[in-house]
Amino acid sequence: MSQDRRSMLSGALLYGIVDYGYVSPEKMGSVCRELIDGGADVIQLRAKGIDKDSVKEKAKELLPICRSAGIPFILNDYPEMAVEIDADGVHVGQDDGEISEVRKIVGEKMLIGRSTHSLPQAIKALSDDVDYIGYGPLFPTPTKAGRPAIGLDEVAEMEALVGNSLPAFCIGGIKQENLQEVIFAGARRCVIVSSLLTAENISAATNAAKQSLSPA
Repeated sequence: MSQDRRSMLSGALLYGIVDYGYVSPEKMGSVCRELIDGGADVIQLRAKGIDKDSVKEKAKELLPICRSAGIPFILNDYPEMAVEIDADGVHVGQDDGEISEVRKIVGEKMLIGRSTHSLPQAIKALSDDVDYIGYGPLFPTPTKAGRPAIGLDEVAEMEALVGNSLPAFCIGGIKQENLQEVIFAGARRCVIVSSLLTAENISAATNAAKQSLSPA
């Protein structure tokens, strides 16, 4: 199972997030399906400031949707809950403790993702026991209000030093209008959040982003 999860992740290009900040709880299942129908390769549930019982209930709803589609379901934060519901992975930030401690909780089979906000943090992830990184925010984004954008200047270097060893998903303010600029800077994989979740047609917007990321 762990190898299957890592194999699925190795081919992932577009990482989708179902975020309480943009999606009402009653629509999360349908939005998850739309993201998957459009070509999202990974789905994360992000629930900042939401009570744990509600997070668990929603995670248990989204997990089988992802399983039936054959893509990894990642829980943002809450390693213990990720184990309890048998999620495919957990994503943790820079302030969420040492990866070694997270690994003790989730075991060897579960995927661990780490947010990185600079080239040194991305490089450090190579020596941590993580399965992928998020790298950003590249642009200012309401999803991470107050966190300065790191720009595009070091994307190619990050991909050369890190992306050849770990899946590295660029994140932060990425949308269809600037996606080609991000790809031109060297990105191979992206997380797109608000641009997809606020689209009139989520599936079509997701498909357009996926096609842009897919090799010709």
